[in-house]
This record gives sequence, C-alpha cells and structure tokens, in this order.
Amino acid sequence: MNSCILMADIIQSPQLRYTSDNQTPIAEFVVQFPGPRPEDTPSQLKVIGWGNLAQEIQENYHEGDRVLLEGRLGMNTVDRPEGFKEKRAEMTVQRIHRLSALGELSMPPSPPSPALTAQTPAPAPAPSRASTTSAPGSFSTSTTSGGEAEPDYDDIPF
Repeated sequence: MNSCILMADIIQSPQLRYTSDNQTPIAEFVVQFPGPRPEDTPSQLKVIGWGNLAQEIQENYHEGDRVLLEGRLGMNTVDRPEGFKEKRAEMTVQRIHRLSALGELSMPPSPPSPALTAQTPAPAPAPSRASTTSAPGSFSTSTTSGGEAEPDYDDIPF
C-alpha cells in the first residue's frame, strides 16, 4: 500500500480546474519541505486533490499555509523542451490539515453533534475501596492485624 504523510508549506496557491469528460474538480498546488539535513536545499512537490476535496483545498488553503498532507506518491513523466523526458514525483492528497504557527493541528470548526449537545447523565460513582469482591483472575488485598497488605490469590468469586 502506498501511503505517505508529509508536513510542508504551500508555496503556490491551489489552482482549480475541471476534467473535460465529466467536469470533476482538480486542485493543483506546490508545497515545499526541508531536506534531510539543515544544509540541504528545500524540496518541492506537486500536490493534486480530486473532487470535493479539490474544492475545499481551493477555498480554504493558500500560499504560506503550513499543512499536513496524507495521500499517495506517484511518478509522472514530463516532456522537457530540451527534447528529453523527466520523471517527477507527485502526491495525490486524500486528507489535508492546516497546522498552526506552532506546528499543531488546527481543525476547522464543525457544527456540534446532536449526541454531544444532549444532556448526559452524571457518571456513576466509583466503587469504594472497601469492597470485598473482585473480578475473576484479579488480585485483591486484605489487611492483616499488623496493618500490612496481604494479597488474596483466590480466583473463585464466591
């Protein structure tokens, strides 16, 4: 399975176009990420999103945004004007998340779920420690007359 997660900065704003046959939206943009060593030059990668995700990308993401991309990598062959073919890596994004300035995920606001807005009953009180029953296979402790804890190894719950 080809799956990749990449943190990068958008350096070219997403451009939206449509396929000629069924008018499926496609968003294309370029991201940049640092090389493996500090002295390496940053690498660039073309990113493509399809369908509803393409429209979301074009509306919500812009040049300068730091994003977390999840998708799959592929190789495309491009004809160069010099007369040779060049292979370029390309990422087809399946999920995208904006990162805040500190590198944390910034999730877009979503409407509250009806299940979360309904009244929930108060949690049941925790069982007291004075309980003498225990689950099968668990160990409980009993106190000896000297105050020391002594493990109870009885597996039978009755």
